[in-house]
Amino acid sequence: MHLLAAAYIPELPHYYRGKVRDNYDLPDGRRIIIASDRLSAFDRALAVIPDKGRVLTQTARYWFERTKDICPNHVLAYPDPNVVIGKRLDILPVEIVVRGYLAGTTGTSLLTLYKKGVRQVYGLSLPEGLRDNQALPEPVITPTSKAFDGGHDEPLSPDEIVSNGLLTQDQWQTVSRYALALFARGQALAAERGLILVDTKYEFGTDEDGRIILADEIHTPDSSRYWMADSYADRLEAGERPESFDKDFVRAWVTERCDPYTDEIPVIPADLIERTAAVYRDAYHRITGETIEPIAPDQDILSRIRANLAPYFS
Repeated sequence: MHLLAAAYIPELPHYYRGKVRDNYDLPDGRRIIIASDRLSAFDRALAVIPDKGRVLTQTARYWFERTKDICPNHVLAYPDPNVVIGKRLDILPVEIVVRGYLAGTTGTSLLTLYKKGVRQVYGLSLPEGLRDNQALPEPVITPTSKAFDGGHDEPLSPDEIVSNGLLTQDQWQTVSRYALALFARGQALAAERGLILVDTKYEFGTDEDGRIILADEIHTPDSSRYWMADSYADRLEAGERPESFDKDFVRAWVTERCDPYTDEIPVIPADLIERTAAVYRDAYHRITGETIEPIAPDQDILSRIRANLAPYFS
């Protein structure tokens, strides 16, 4: 009752299930997006984390409302704490990541590439002598291709994006302007909360008139990296990893015990799941200044969502 592992509602049309979100497309061009409590990694659902879906939806709401003067977004309504009604868009085939620091662990992150000796990437020229987790001279956009069918994201330069027909020159300029302005707003508001917004992913789409619209989520703990501002300088000087919202307890626990891509996942301890839930709740409080209220003991989350979405039933 207190977890939302899935949100299949047969009265709603055109259901499809993403890694974390369950979606329904309405005939009038609206999309119902329900954030479940699933924790996804290694191309599979590992666990169900209490309050995760609510935290992601409400954190994104906080940021959508504080950035709508910069760029239009897909939000139409919030009928439930786990649900957003959005405008259905044609998602652009380029993933936009803005980075303010030399950080990251993935194969396409600036830090990973920099440590390999790469200085020319994403159409950028990186200076020599940068340290791990150091601030870049200015925030930069590091776009990648969107991987399909098990492929991997690949770095792109602005010239490649336009010459390959992924975006027009006007679209690229608009997306770039929006992304850098959103990131600047995010960094400024995060600083007021004692946080550093390190990097983030944005997803953009186009509506029926070709307008570029911000979609999906914005500045959530799943789409963004945050560091604690008060300890950053000391940790950088000591060569230590900056203090962050470390919510990877479950991922780390699983990888220590099996090959998560091929093996059966062991039963994950309840205390590990609760620690992860506590990190998400704490992240919401630190980012927004608000508190996720506990769910009433007798409340069934899916029943609540069904009741709130009844006006959208066919």
